[in-house]
Amino acid sequence: MYVTCLDLEGVLVPEIWIAFAEASGIPELKRTTRDEPDYDKLMKWRIGILKEHGLGLKEIQKVIETIDPMPGAKEFLDSLREITQVIIISDTFSQFATPLMKKLGMPTIFCNSLVVSETGEITGYKMRCEKSKLSTVKALQSVGLETIASGDSFNDLGMIEASSAGFLFRTTDAIKADYPQFPAFESYDDLLDAIKKAMV
Repeated sequence: MYVTCLDLEGVLVPEIWIAFAEASGIPELKRTTRDEPDYDKLMKWRIGILKEHGLGLKEIQKVIETIDPMPGAKEFLDSLREITQVIIISDTFSQFATPLMKKLGMPTIFCNSLVVSETGEITGYKMRCEKSKLSTVKALQSVGLETIASGDSFNDLGMIEASSAGFLFRTTDAIKADYPQFPAFESYDDLLDAIKKAMV
């Protein structure tokens, strides 16, 4: 039995931090896991910028309410769920993801959580587990499931490499050049076809 594991941001929905950077006028927050492989370093840096500007969870959630899935994403997900189990494995946070999951038809998502003070200040974050994407794929494999994985960033490479089939989707030219062994796609139709072929 196959389980397809997908990244969320950059694959099914726009990058939340980029949307917030544009809405808040803080360009530094456009930095994502495509740019910074060290997630802990990236998040501590983000939290510092939020504190510096007096911004908290409420302001980010207000922007998230305006974000829609990428064109074709829900249809792709619906088609994929007809042929395989799907789990979205994301380094985002439950406080960010819930409204987006409603727009995607409530697929299963495994993600992290933010530590938020009573005043709404984001003071930290809790990872679901270490190397959450790779760890989840290995856990699924340990109970006899085969995994297929797709994502766009540095933090997706572990689960892509560990799966029986793995694909890059709408990634950067630099990642494509550094990891030529992984097929890279730009359209949902092409990714869906590749996943179907991998399951034969």
